[in-house]
Amino acid sequence: MRLLTERPLSRRDFLKACGTLAALMGVGQSAVPRIARALEDAAARPPVVWLDFQECLGCTESMTKSRYPDFLNVVLDMISLEYSEALMAGAGRQAEKNYADTVVGQPGKYVLVVEGSVATKIPNAMTVGGRTSVDIAKEALTAAVLVVAVGNCASFGNVQAAYPNPTGAMGMLAFMEQEGIDTGKLIQLPTCPVNPVHITTTISYFLTYGKVPPMDQWHRPLVHFGRKIHDECPRRAHFDEGRFVEVLGSAEEDERLCLYKVGCRGPHTYADCATVLWNNRANWCIGSGQCIGCAEKDFWDELVDFYRPMPGVAVPGFGGIRADADTIGIGLAAATGVAIAAHLAVSAAKGRLGRNEDQVVIEEKEE
Repeated sequence: MRLLTERPLSRRDFLKACGTLAALMGVGQSAVPRIARALEDAAARPPVVWLDFQECLGCTESMTKSRYPDFLNVVLDMISLEYSEALMAGAGRQAEKNYADTVVGQPGKYVLVVEGSVATKIPNAMTVGGRTSVDIAKEALTAAVLVVAVGNCASFGNVQAAYPNPTGAMGMLAFMEQEGIDTGKLIQLPTCPVNPVHITTTISYFLTYGKVPPMDQWHRPLVHFGRKIHDECPRRAHFDEGRFVEVLGSAEEDERLCLYKVGCRGPHTYADCATVLWNNRANWCIGSGQCIGCAEKDFWDELVDFYRPMPGVAVPGFGGIRADADTIGIGLAAATGVAIAAHLAVSAAKGRLGRNEDQVVIEEKEE
């Protein structure tokens, strides 16, 4: 156990780390002994293959540069990283041998981590060792016991899939469905880049329970993607009170007012960025700018322009008060629209929308 040897932990610190993991996994402190047993069982270290397709390597950077929390090293020592084009020392034939020894030699026993999208229309746009991403993905996805799509590229295709999507960039869920591969073993962690905490808890949950955690329709773990950023944002009170930043770089931004009117996509985006934070828990997007919805499918096409308010739901009643925002040609899911409508209705009832020069227009759309 190399990492535990290099960075020894007392039993107390180890159990404290397991307690933190239990909280982040959403399973409660009663699960701490089970998590501890799973992490201590080094003989059961699952082999891991990490594939890089169409992407910028940002997820690898996010993961490897993390220094918080300390239990990250504990969890990573519980796996055996057999193949990674970005991280392994071997290259060429030696690297491909490692891949074959795991994927072909140990079917049904390895965990597959995928970073990047598959090029389905121009297969030669993405090749590794002379093989296309389509061929590699079919082989590796089929034989894996667990598939973890890290980042929006691997989950939904990200900007590579933006219209007109010449390479046919496709995320793992869509690709597996197209190829008839079992999606029940797929977990998607679609922020851009992936948050190290999300990977850590995903690996820990699988090691502890031997199955995927509860997920939504996009195969995102509910513990991390079950609530909107808007619901946990520290600027939420300003939204409720009708206090908005009108121009980036203004005094209102210095006062940390709500960023909705300058394009924040927090009301549409499901993620726990506000609580797990980024950069070793030092900051997050809304700490220095607005959310662009990077955890959502098709955000690169459907949520632009990133500097204008999202459309929403018409607010009825209150003497005909109606909030009208600049529209950008898309609609929200009904649940999102109703939630925003409720907040705006409260603000309208209190007479707090009048201070904004632009009225907010929110139109309810059916999914």
